[in-house]
Amino acid sequence: MWRDIVILGLVSVLGAGCRGAAAPPSGPTAPPPATSPAPRVVQPGAPGEASKVISGKTAPIPTFTRADAAFMQGMIGHHAQAIEMVALLKTRTARQDMQMLGLRIEVSQRDEIKMMQDWLRARGQAVPDEHAHHMQDAKLMPGMLSPDQMKKLEAAKGAEFDKLFLEYMIQHHDGALTMVKDLMASPGAAQESQIFAFASDVEADQAAEITRMRALRASMGK
Repeated sequence: MWRDIVILGLVSVLGAGCRGAAAPPSGPTAPPPATSPAPRVVQPGAPGEASKVISGKTAPIPTFTRADAAFMQGMIGHHAQAIEMVALLKTRTARQDMQMLGLRIEVSQRDEIKMMQDWLRARGQAVPDEHAHHMQDAKLMPGMLSPDQMKKLEAAKGAEFDKLFLEYMIQHHDGALTMVKDLMASPGAAQESQIFAFASDVEADQAAEITRMRALRASMGK
């Protein structure tokens, strides 16, 4: 009899324990995980207009403009003339610092010509001949040397050549900065990441080279 009472008691305790384990926890339920807000994108406005903040979901994919293509096409000939100027330097100066300057210009601008050609081909745009600026009545980009200036540079030698080369290359680089400025002022231009990065590099690199060339020219005297 006593054993039966003990067994019934144990069964009751175990049953209560099982029911307690199955019960849901009391108290407030956990809040759902927070969701991140949609990214916001700042879309630059046209010159004179304010920028717009738009949702990342509705942000348009930047595409190139006619001004972008014209910038690349014009810069190919611009770079090509700089390389022609460096070719003259190789046989007309004895200064090591001038040779190093020319080498930097040649290497960087050859690589950039290849990049610009590839960029134009990938977008189905015309790729101009590198030497089209030699054609009669060819349109020269800002800063490019006229045929008479090129002849004057070809005829110079020694210290006279060094000074003239620097003066003309500073003019040439200034023209490249003008081209970048005009591109950035064109509505909708330079929105594509690759051309924006390239134009920014041209601006930074050529401005730095102008500073170095002006210092070098000043060290040569009159």
